[in-house]
Formats: sequence, C-alpha cells, structure tokens
Amino acid sequence: MKAIVIHGYGGVEKLRYEDIETPKPAAGEVLVRIRAAGVNHFDHDIREGTSGITHDFPHILGVEGVGDVAELGPGVRDIAVGDRVAINGFQCCGKCRTCLSGLDGICLEGRLKGVTIPGCFAEYATSDAVNLLPLPDGLSYEDAAASLICFSTAWHMAVTLGRIEAGEDVLVNAVGGGVGSSALQIAKLHGATVIASAGSDAKLDRARQLGADHVINYETHDLRDEALRLTGGKGLDLVLESVGGEVLTKSLQALRRAGRLITCGAHRGERVELDVIELFRKHITLQGSHYASRREVAHVLKLVARGKLRPAIHAVLPMREAQAAATLVAERDFFGKLILTP
Repeated sequence: MKAIVIHGYGGVEKLRYEDIETPKPAAGEVLVRIRAAGVNHFDHDIREGTSGITHDFPHILGVEGVGDVAELGPGVRDIAVGDRVAINGFQCCGKCRTCLSGLDGICLEGRLKGVTIPGCFAEYATSDAVNLLPLPDGLSYEDAAASLICFSTAWHMAVTLGRIEAGEDVLVNAVGGGVGSSALQIAKLHGATVIASAGSDAKLDRARQLGADHVINYETHDLRDEALRLTGGKGLDLVLESVGGEVLTKSLQALRRAGRLITCGAHRGERVELDVIELFRKHITLQGSHYASRREVAHVLKLVARGKLRPAIHAVLPMREAQAAATLVAERDFFGKLILTP
C-alpha cells in the first residue's frame, strides 16, 4: 500500500510517499481502507521531533482517519466488511476504570494514532474494534475526517468541561485553526455571544462569516483590554484556549468572577506566569483538556450529519501532496482543516 512515512525528524522534506506492506489486523483489530484523513498540528510536532515522544522509524503519521472496513481480525464481532467507520484517534483500552467511568479520553493505557502508534496517512490502517465508530448516513468521508478531532475536542472543552450556557460571553482563541473554528460554531449553537481572536485579519473575516459577534487581532491589539471593552468591563464567562503564552495570560486576566478557561494547546508558550491570588479571589476555573470520549466523538458526527455543525475545510489534497499540506500547517496559512485522500 501507499503511505506517508517519515524515517527521521526534520522539515516537510522528511514526508515520503512510498510503498510499504499492508498491515494485518491482530486479534480484536480491524483493517480499515482509508478514504480521508485529517491533518493536525500533531503531525507537524511529530515530524519536527518537538513532541517529546520518542519514535521508532519508519513511522506513519495521521491522527484521524475514516473509511470502510476491509478485514476483520480474530474475535471481532458486530462489525462487517464494508461498514463505513471512523477511527477514534485516541485508542483507549475500553475496559479500565477510567474508560468505564466515561473518561476514555484520558485512558492511562491509551495510544494515539500517528503519534505513539502508526497512523492514518495511508491506504489502510488498523484499529482496535472498540475504537471504531459508525459513520452516520449521508456524512461524507471528508466532513467526517475534518470533524473527528476538532469538533470532539471543542465539544469536550465548551460543553463537557466549560458548561457553556446561552447568553454567556465566550472568547475563542486561534479561531483560524480546526479546534477554534469548531469551538466558534459550538458556542453559537448554544446561544453564546462569541468573541473570536486570531493573529490575522483574513482569518477574523472568515470567523465573522462563521458567526462571530466580535473579533480581536491579538497581534495588533491587547487581548485583555479588547475583551473587557467588548463585554462592557464585565469580563468573559468562558475562554476556549489553544495558544498558550501571553494569549493565555491575557485571557485569564479578562475573565469575570467565576469565569472559566479551558485549554488544550500551548504552541506559543508552554510555561506562563500565574497570579494565584487573582485565581482564587476571582473564583476562576483553569481546566486542562485532553481528548474527547468516544461518546462525544459519536455525538458530534451526528450533529455534522444533521447540518447542525459544519467543518471549515480549507482544502482536500491527494495524499501524495502531504508536503504541501504540511507547509500550510507550518506557516499557519490556512483556515479550518486540511484533508488528505489516498
């Protein structure tokens, strides 16, 4: 089969489109013929060697993939060859105490496709059967691949952890990315007033088209001051944050009393100063977010199929053009999601 393989860390030139052996599903596994795969910043971090995770080479990238069941491993039941499925990128064990409590997104035995195990940038990929989700009727492979990580992550942040409510003032940072553009839609779906931020006026124009009520360019304006101005000095109820660095600290400063900030990324700074006195005096909640549960992934796929949510897809490229997609990610020159198709 064809796959995108890296044989070492480095730039986009490390991405090779080459022939490798098609994997065989082991006991409890399923082989999926990949029809579409989403591109994520994980892929950039893994390829560059900045993730802090050690890899054996060659390694196949690709966190999220959707397609058709091609072969069943020994012992697999209730799945048939030809079924349209999504691979849950975070491969949980499905049986530990954490998984059974509904927190399978933080399973201690979990493995991440394309990061700790071979991924979905290939014509075929294996998955534990427990981590396959049926694709709703009418949902395209491209829309499904664009929704797996971004919409489920944004839903986990905004709804499960953030407890978003109608009428709240919500700041969505990095709105040009997949999680940001998804969080904007989810916040609007729940009746919130959404302030979208990004470092590009072009991305903010797109955010307005998606329904943002207000926008802030955090490269040209003070994020804290603008957020306070737009909320009449009251401050923000909720921040959905994936940037880190000064953007995170400014967002914390702009929270109102009992405000909440949920974070899932820190590409612009992993270490920040924190005013603990402000944290407890304002009764602020600062919450980290890992991966969504399988239940949340299945739920957002149904919402996308019903037209309640719609992934912002920047481009669909053939898998052999993975270097072009990786260049867009490295330069942050895109809005929403990039999709690769074998």
